[in-house]
Amino acid sequence: MALELEGTIRQKMGVQSGTSARGPWAKQEFVVDFPDGNFTSQACFTAWGQDKVQELDKYQVGDRVKVSFNLKSREFNGRWYNDLQIWRIAPAGEAQPAAPAASAYVQPAAPAPMAPAPTLDDMPADSGPEEDLPF
Repeated sequence: MALELEGTIRQKMGVQSGTSARGPWAKQEFVVDFPDGNFTSQACFTAWGQDKVQELDKYQVGDRVKVSFNLKSREFNGRWYNDLQIWRIAPAGEAQPAAPAASAYVQPAAPAPMAPAPTLDDMPADSGPEEDLPF
């Protein structure tokens, strides 16, 4: 899913890097303030890869940008985590070309197994009126 958001860079975190089995990697997170109705909201994005980190380096805190990103989620130990991974960042108001077309088919990953739905046996036993809520 490709999405776009326009806003102001609020904060840039430090570059993180390392080496995995597939080679060296780098990433940098940054926060963008964006209008959300009558209020301002924030979103934390991740620039994955040395090329995206270098692209982000062109912008400073306070710059207005248009961020194109993919929304990704993953499960770990029964909890779900979201990641907003950018694939383009440009000055706000600048026209952008369409997303690059994929040159090869990528086999989607198998879905993670889901935990079974809770049953009545999973519910805590009533321990008496001292724990009853007043409403």
